[in-house]
Amino acid sequence: MATATLNAPAGAPPASDAIPLRRIFAFIAMVFGMFMAILDIQIVSASLAEIQAGLSASSDEIAWVQTAYLIAEVIMIPLSGYLSRALSTRVFFSIAAAGFTISSVLCAQASSINEMILWRAVQGFIGGGMIPGVFAAAFTIFPPSKRPIVSPIIGLVATLAPTIGPTVGGYLSHAFSWHWLFLVNVVPGIAVTIAAWTLIDFDKPDRGLLKRFDWLGLAGMAAFLGSLEYVLEEGTRLDWFESHEIVFFSVVMVFGAVLFFWRALTREDPLVDLYAFRNRNFAFGSLFSFCMGIGLYGLTYLYPVYLGRIRGYDALMIGETMFVTGLAMFLTAPIAGRLSAKLDPRIMMIIGFSAFALGTWIVSHITADWDFYELLLPQILRGCGLMLCMVPINNVALGTLPPQQLKNASGLYNLTRNLGGAVGLAVINTMLNTRTDVHITRLHEWVAAGRQVAEEALANTAQRFGDFGDAANTMALALLNQRAHKQALIMAFGDVFLGLTAIFACLVVLSLFLSKPKPAPTGAGGGH
Repeated sequence: MATATLNAPAGAPPASDAIPLRRIFAFIAMVFGMFMAILDIQIVSASLAEIQAGLSASSDEIAWVQTAYLIAEVIMIPLSGYLSRALSTRVFFSIAAAGFTISSVLCAQASSINEMILWRAVQGFIGGGMIPGVFAAAFTIFPPSKRPIVSPIIGLVATLAPTIGPTVGGYLSHAFSWHWLFLVNVVPGIAVTIAAWTLIDFDKPDRGLLKRFDWLGLAGMAAFLGSLEYVLEEGTRLDWFESHEIVFFSVVMVFGAVLFFWRALTREDPLVDLYAFRNRNFAFGSLFSFCMGIGLYGLTYLYPVYLGRIRGYDALMIGETMFVTGLAMFLTAPIAGRLSAKLDPRIMMIIGFSAFALGTWIVSHITADWDFYELLLPQILRGCGLMLCMVPINNVALGTLPPQQLKNASGLYNLTRNLGGAVGLAVINTMLNTRTDVHITRLHEWVAAGRQVAEEALANTAQRFGDFGDAANTMALALLNQRAHKQALIMAFGDVFLGLTAIFACLVVLSLFLSKPKPAPTGAGGGH
């Protein structure tokens, strides 16, 4: 079979470092599949208003288009390792790619909000299987000498897809219609399915695992992770424990967690092997991945909210403004790969976390006038920081695990990033609401009746509405109140960015306590 080496030095490469071309193309196909699955979340998120109008849905109903996808995906991601071992990577990944493509078509054909929610759940569940498979394959197919090239590729895809999602989503819904948010998956999906079925050949199925499938463990995991995702997604909107739904699903989550952990820790063949966390590097890598999820998904959410609510941008303008981060990541990826071969991963993490923290600290001084140019440097710092962090985190978490643990561990590792995003968004939304209320209270004290500045501002504003007669004072008061609310929201944004700065500053300190990762075991580069 023809062979090729990536970035081969002068002279013949060692036999163990020669990678069959077939496997390189198989890996590229898998990367495309992962890119589609992650991108789909953000392009739909950026254009929910268009889907809502197209399906005549209420604001409560349209939120379920995202929630259903995320709940289903978060259940599949840890389950994917077990199914991949049982069916083989070839069969499992091909089914996931084909299922994702078919459910994308069904989403585009949906004529009611209930149909859309159903097919989005199917799409999330099946598509979620593609994401961990890429991480496992990267550390199974390629020997340690190729990590500086492979790690930046998967790091770039995992972080670039959520970042450029608003840009792609805004363009598709503006240039065509909301149906194309889903139809755009069809041609790449068919290509990935055919390539996966034809090219993937690096493991064999273990059918015995299907006979020993732990249905009780699956029920516990679905109840635990599904309820957790629901509580985090809907908690802010439903006012947390004031809502009967949140209380109910919190109870389900606790019972599901008890059942899941009991089955996972007592069975010989658990659906999810939690003992991977005994590996110190994997445990630390997963913690960093969780925090990266907070930063990655948190800022992908915060910037559009600010640009939409404060600056009045539409989806396309938001996408164009945020494109800078994606470009910075794309240009940093090869640099991060080269540095990972020469620099201690701890130093790379410290540089990356510091860049991210500096970017969010700059934005903590945000005002109502911030535009593309004010957000330019923070977005460049964010993009470069993400790539410089992601590559060493992937290597630290998965690079020292034995091959037989990789499939399971990559599911857990990706789960931590998704849960970090869910927890981060819940905390960010709650913080935005509570800090806005705090700032409104303070601002109301400053513009209270009797204060000279407030009285003068009211009088000047009322003069502008002089043509409206008696209503002028009422209109002036409403305008001042609106300004106070807008200013309070901007100050709350500053507080949230400051909170994110604190998280990433803590990660800089935590990186100092990591022990230098040991070299990967020689078996990690084997194909089986």
